[in-house]
Amino acid sequence: MAEHKIGIIMNGVTGRMGSNQHLARSIAAIREQGGVDLGNGEFIMPDPILVGRNEEKLKKLAEDHRIERWSTDLESCLADSYNQIYFDSQTTVRRAESIQQAIQAGKHIYCEKPTATTMEESLELANQAKDAGIKNGVVQDKLFLPGLLKLKRVIDSGFLGEILSVRMEFGYWVFEGDWQEGQRPSWNYRKEDGGGIIVDMFPHWRYVLDNLFGEVQSVSCLGVTHIEERVDENGRAYKCTADDAAYATFELDGGIIVQANSSWAVRVNRDDLLTIQVDGKEGSAVAGLRDCKVQHRVNTPKPVWNPDIENPFNFEEQWDEVPANQLFDNAFKIQWEMFLKHIHQDDEFPWDLLEGAKGTQLSDLGLKSWEERCAVEVPKLHT
Repeated sequence: MAEHKIGIIMNGVTGRMGSNQHLARSIAAIREQGGVDLGNGEFIMPDPILVGRNEEKLKKLAEDHRIERWSTDLESCLADSYNQIYFDSQTTVRRAESIQQAIQAGKHIYCEKPTATTMEESLELANQAKDAGIKNGVVQDKLFLPGLLKLKRVIDSGFLGEILSVRMEFGYWVFEGDWQEGQRPSWNYRKEDGGGIIVDMFPHWRYVLDNLFGEVQSVSCLGVTHIEERVDENGRAYKCTADDAAYATFELDGGIIVQANSSWAVRVNRDDLLTIQVDGKEGSAVAGLRDCKVQHRVNTPKPVWNPDIENPFNFEEQWDEVPANQLFDNAFKIQWEMFLKHIHQDDEFPWDLLEGAKGTQLSDLGLKSWEERCAVEVPKLHT
């Protein structure tokens, strides 16, 4: 059995997403299982060095996950040829500068999105990586959620027929921080710190729509700041300068219409925090984070509008669950394993920095649509 170690600089893992999803449930989990199995008696073993500004947090994370290496000196980590990959899950406003440093150091890049604060900056990163000849990837985690994998299976089977429309509902109530602590960091609600639900979620919607249904051709978006004042982690009240809800319509290739509501100021009365309903000529599907249910045209009820009588239908009972038929691993871990194989043996990995730039492009155009109160075309991006 041969083990291939790959040194990974993990910058920003003291944050919630970096610590939970990328470190604990991905890299640490891969190490715990003995590495990424290449199927020929060989394994890839990720060897991370945790990087950040808080020495105490880094030391504790390293101890908790039995990781030997950590540092507050990014430059020295980039200078070490043992480290082949640079990973970034810092706040958005810090990300582009650090990625540029890593590209100049010749490291392969894997990072969270948004990859930068503007489309131009994101595209520049993609161009720099291409010119440097390094491999690069962007986290597109929702593609690997069990519910969306089941939905992809339904779409590929032809069950839906021609797809007509998609309805997406995402969000939950984020507490204001006064009488209950908020469950999202306060910078999310300050535009000057890179916050806002359009900047945060539209990059996700871009890759979900592009990969499942068709490339986005236009966007019409209205953003809102419903909660105007919140209380931060230190108990100080602050003015919210970023949008906490967005109501958008996208047009895709083939004329598919998507309505997408995203909100941190909504109370949930649906099956999951994210639900995606797809209606086609032959059938429909509704996917959440883990589950998916379908209804074929032969099983579709025939209701008639009559508010003067009790509803005779139990609509929710008339859908069939899509079975798992496989074991689903953590979505972030799945993509990490794919990227490690891409680095070691050049396996296909289509979700590169250009795809990340497309996500930032959509959030930029969503903000422009909101500002100008009009639909905006989405031009194709190229490196």
